[in-house]
Amino acid sequence: MQLLKDKIRSDAKIIEDRIIQVDNFLNHQLDITLFNEIGKEFKRRFSNKEVTKIVTIETSGIGLACIAAQYFNNVPVVFAKKHAGINMNQDVYEAKVYSYTKDQEYTIKISKAFLCATDKVLIIDDFLASGSALMGLISLLSQSGAEISGAGIVIEKTFQEGRKLILEQGIQLESLAIIDSISGGQAFFK
Repeated sequence: MQLLKDKIRSDAKIIEDRIIQVDNFLNHQLDITLFNEIGKEFKRRFSNKEVTKIVTIETSGIGLACIAAQYFNNVPVVFAKKHAGINMNQDVYEAKVYSYTKDQEYTIKISKAFLCATDKVLIIDDFLASGSALMGLISLLSQSGAEISGAGIVIEKTFQEGRKLILEQGIQLESLAIIDSISGGQAFFK
């Protein structure tokens, strides 16, 4: 997706040639015009799939998933919580995930009330790097018996090899900007 690649080139900050900081348009301050184009592109790429729900993980995936849902007939968006409060239903699916950027493991949870075996789920997330977050979401969906329609990723860093894990699951994976390497403070796209 050229618009996204251009935005990364012009506005992203590269930290230590390993982290792509996109706070100013993707996961802190949100560029809604860009999000709308991302939602349309995910709809185009998954137009042959039935989608009854979109699932993501808090926090950065929520805005993306909500905008994308509009292009999938306003299907419900369900997000896995990293920090469940005392008001969360205790009957949950859960999985462990490791955050690369925070260097921390989380237990993510989704209430069983929001996923069932008849759901056809599109996963949407902001990044794919090592694949831990996506594998955690896949685990939650497998526990529920839901069918995975695919996984839509905004930015993928192929050099961290998460793609291989997802493809081994037989899941259609669509990434809108694929970064093969980072060097000298620049991202190099596939």
